[in-house]
Parts: sequence; structure tokens; C-alpha cells
Amino acid sequence: MKGDQLNLNREVGLLGAVSFIAGTMMGAGIFISPQYVLSTIGSPGASLIMWVCCGLLSMLGGLCYAELGTVIPESGGEFTYILRTAGRVFAFMFVFTFIIVMRPASATGIALSFAEYVVAPFYGCSPPQLVVKCVAAGGILVLAIVNSLSVRLATAIQVVSMVVKLLAMAVIILGGVVMLFQGHTENFENSFEGTNVGVNSIGIAFYQGLWSYDGWNTLNYVTEEVKHPEVNLPRAVIIAISLVTGLYLMVNVSYLTVMTPVELMNSNAVAVTWGNKVLGSWGWIMSVASALSAFGSLNGTFFSGGRMCFVAAREGHMPHILAMAHVRRLTPSPALIFTTFISLLVLIPGDFQSIVNFFSFTAWFFYAITLGGLLYLKIKKPELHRPYKVPIIIPILVLIAAVFLVLAPIIDDPQIEYLYVTLFILSGAIVYVPFIHYKLCPDLLTKLTVFLQLFLEVAPAEKNL
Repeated sequence: MKGDQLNLNREVGLLGAVSFIAGTMMGAGIFISPQYVLSTIGSPGASLIMWVCCGLLSMLGGLCYAELGTVIPESGGEFTYILRTAGRVFAFMFVFTFIIVMRPASATGIALSFAEYVVAPFYGCSPPQLVVKCVAAGGILVLAIVNSLSVRLATAIQVVSMVVKLLAMAVIILGGVVMLFQGHTENFENSFEGTNVGVNSIGIAFYQGLWSYDGWNTLNYVTEEVKHPEVNLPRAVIIAISLVTGLYLMVNVSYLTVMTPVELMNSNAVAVTWGNKVLGSWGWIMSVASALSAFGSLNGTFFSGGRMCFVAAREGHMPHILAMAHVRRLTPSPALIFTTFISLLVLIPGDFQSIVNFFSFTAWFFYAITLGGLLYLKIKKPELHRPYKVPIIIPILVLIAAVFLVLAPIIDDPQIEYLYVTLFILSGAIVYVPFIHYKLCPDLLTKLTVFLQLFLEVAPAEKNL
């Protein structure tokens, strides 16, 4: 980063970059989102097209971000790009929303996925929401403690989860291939019958599908650590997202080969239902695998939690305490405690579908601002060095898609919750003026920071936390 005395080593090659993107994207979403995509869009054929479209949109967005990562070769993702193009107020609005809403909402959504798979074997029908939320809260607390105590243990959980995730998808795909060869194609007859073509239906289906692709922009948070980013950024995006899109499509074909559309839509844990039908008495294996996969995804959310807090605090946009680490364990415990507290608050009133919808609405709002910044740089600053660039039509198309995803649910089916989210985003500008620009109450913040430092035994962290 500019103004930083620390230089990060460029150690992430092409293979590491591909693993970074694909590993982040392949979370719990593919094991729980398919039923929501299908129930929203209405038909198997349209749902498969929706999964491909989500992959294509992620790919185009990733290529736009690859250009941003070479024009503005700094880590920090959207925060850095918005800061350099739209200014400090919009950058603060992003980080304010990201830390208080987006990351906790993401953690809560994944925790609910984990809980659904943990309790699914114990209930023949839909499990009580209170039980699901209690298990989700337990998962959040356990992983917050793990990540606060040991980086090594958190890393081990991540590795095991990745292996389990890939094995689970391999089993589902192979099972589907066997069933297809046995002639089970009846669920694909009249596959577009009942398709919902409303603007709201398409928008919400995109939200649910894109939840499973979330992470396509991961590499931009560590741009300074990528070898030859002008080559490896776009290559990694193309390889990783193509791989994930292919896997997701095959997994969905397998689900629809084994289950009728009605069975899939009514399932709370689609991989468990698939396992019970294909593996019989061994169906519980899919429940365990899916729960471990979601547990690993939730762990990843906590594990990467310190980076954005650190970048924002270095720019003076967040309390310095959030960028500190425990003096002995070297874990970002203040950021973890903060995320845990907000996640538990979000969990109380929320359900999986609404949390994903509001997360996606907020994320694409800021993606639109970021892509607007790319267009600004292309038009107003053509002289900037661009080791990699995309045709201007690509960011225009992705920006149009982002605007559609933000406006579609509001126009077609207005809900008061979207107004609340919008007002919260805009409130970031109100908070910025007194507390960041004019630094109101600096003595109080300093005293609070010192108290929390002593209480939590934390100190300012190095950049490579």
C-alpha cells in the first residue's frame, strides 16, 4: 500500500492463485442454494441456465477486477479501488457496511447452512428454526474461539474442509453420472415448464446462485502478493471460475437426476436428500460431509476477517483496535469478537434466504460503484499504465447486471427491509463526517482503545497478519 514501509513478498503463483479463488468460492452454497434457485425460477432447465449465467457474470466481473488489480496494484479489493476512484467517503461507506453488515451476514448465512446439515439427520421433516439457530450460534462461537486461540488449528480445519468439499462434490457428480447412464432422465422432460420470468424472480434467483460463487474477487484482496499479476490475475480468474462453474453445473444435474423438482424444492438439506436416495443407509455420510464443508467455509470467513479491518484501520477509517492482534497467539481477536457479536445479532431475526438476499443486494451495490470506478479510469485516465485490460463493453455489461441486481427486487416486489439496508449504507456518510473527517471525541476513542488493549492483551498487528 502507498505510504507503507512494509513490502509484501510476491509468493502467490498461478496455481496458488487458482486455489485461492476456487477454494474460497466452493463453500457451503452449492449444498444448500440449489433448492432456492429452483423454487424461485420455477423449472429445472431455467435453473441450470441460471447457474451458468451466474458463473459467466462472475467471470466477467473477475476479469474487470483483474484490470483494476493491475491499474491499482494494491491489496484491499473494493475498499482500495473505491478509495482511489470515488474518494474517502464512499470508501468509508463500503468498509462501514462490509464490517458491520456484509461479513457478519455472510458468516450467519454459512452458519445456518452448517446447522441445517447438522440437524437434518435427526428430523424427518423441516427442523424447528430455534434448534437450527442454536446450532448455528454454537458453530459461530466455536470457530470464533478457535480462530482467537490458534492460527495453526484454524488452518488445519481449512485444509480438511477443502478435501471433504471436493470429495463430496466428486461423489455427487459420479452418482449422478451412474444414474444418467441407467436412463434416469425423466426429470429433464419438459424441463422449462413452469419457468418464472418475472424481474423479481430472476433477480432473487441470481442472488441465490451468486451466493455460491461469492469469492470470485478474492485475489484482489492480496494483489501485492501475486507473482506477475498482469498475467496471473486474469488467467487465475478464467481457470478457477470455469472449473467451479463446471463442477456446480454437474452437481445440479446430479441433484435433478436423482430428485424430482418438487423433492429438491422441498428439501432443507439437498445433499442429505440426495445421499438418502442414492447411498441408502450410508446417506448420513453426505450430511457429515456437507456440515464439514459449511464448517470450513465459516472458518474461512473468520480466518480472513482481520485483513479488511487492518486495511481500513491503517487508512484511519475504523477504530485502531480492530487492526490489533493478541500479543502471544498473534490472532486478530478484536476483529473476531466484533464479527461474532454482530453475526449473533443478525442470526436472531434472520433466515437463510433473506440473509443471502440482503447480503447480495449490498455486495452488488458496491460492485456497481467499483465497476463505475473502472469505467471512469478507462474514459478519463487512458494514459495510465495497463499491463492487462478488458474491452470497455465488459465492465459496461457487468455494471448493467449489477444495477439490475440492485434494482430488480425493489421494483418488482418492494420490501421495507431493502429500504433499511439502503439507509444503513447511506448512514456511513453521516458517520464519516464527524468521526472520521473531523475526528470527533478522539480522547474518548483513545481511552477506549487503551482499555481494550489491556483487557484483550492485544497490540498493533503487522501487515502480514
